Formats: sequence, C-alpha cells, structure tokens
Amino acid sequence: MREVKDFSRLDYLQNGNERQQEAYRVLTGHKILEKLVLYHPLLAGTIPLEIDIAQSDLDIVCCWTVKDSFIESVSQHFSTYPFFTLKEKIVGNHTTVIAGFTVEGFAVELFGQAVPSHRQAAYRHMLIEHKLLLKHGEIFKEQVVQLKLQGYKTEPAFAQLLGLKGDPYEALLLLEQDLFGS
Repeated sequence: MREVKDFSRLDYLQNGNERQQEAYRVLTGHKILEKLVLYHPLLAGTIPLEIDIAQSDLDIVCCWTVKDSFIESVSQHFSTYPFFTLKEKIVGNHTTVIAGFTVEGFAVELFGQAVPSHRQAAYRHMLIEHKLLLKHGEIFKEQVVQLKLQGYKTEPAFAQLLGLKGDPYEALLLLEQDLFGS
C-alpha cells in the first residue's frame, strides 16, 4: 500500500507520474507558488492524487487577509497569461477570489479565501480522498477515474462509489473525523 504523502510540498510531484512531473516543471519553472508565497499556497485537486483526466486543472488554494492586496498581487503576476480571468463569489459562506489562466497547456485555478489554506474545503477534500484511495485500493481508484471520464466531478464520484447521501462535498467532509481522528 502506498504511503500518505506530504501534500504541503511539491517534491512528491518530481517522482510521480508523467503528468505530475510536468505539473512540477510548470509550477516551479514559472515560480507560480513562489509568486503566491505570502498567501500560503497549496496545490489541491486531482493531479496530486493521480486521478486526473485530460481536462483536470491545477488547483491552488491561497489564504489572504486583505482581499484587495491578493487581487492586486494575482493580477500583477498572472494577468499576462492566456485566458486570465478573475472573479469574486461566495463559496461555503466565505468571500472567495477565483483567478484562472493557462500556462504550457495546464489550466490553473487560484482559489483565495480568508481561511487558512490547509483548512479550505478543496484541500481537506483532497486529503480525505487520498486516505480513501489508500484504504480502498487500485480498483476503487480506477472506478473514480471512470466516473470522472463519464462527466462526474471528483467529490460526487467518491460519494457515488461510497454510497454517501446528500451533498457530496459536505458528505466527504463528514468522513474527516473518522479518517484522521480530529
């Protein structure tokens, strides 16, 4: 069985599959996390878990204390990249700044909230999903990918396979205490 990864560092991508190695090269080559260091960036999503599909993006969660400073910094560093977008919306009762752009074939989504990065739902979902993948094995992992190829988002795919009821995003978070004991 594979070991639990330290997702707070990008090192694991260097020795990962081809797509992970390419993501590492793009993230480090363009200094994307370095440019966001003031906002405690963490890579989340499916690429770290090796359950990505062709359309999967690089999701980076960030924590800001002054929203306008975050917006200014993101715009300064990334607005020249192709397909740059920036919007604000409420996600999980939190004001959220979402920026997107493309770099070397990867869609990148920056997701900033005034919530510590490691406590944001996207990062917590990834940690929960990692534990579930370790627990349920390769066949389960392949089933998740197959559902994603059929159009399921990641959390609904997990919820479907696990028989979780209600909102799949909330249902997965309810597993956190059982999986991590906290």
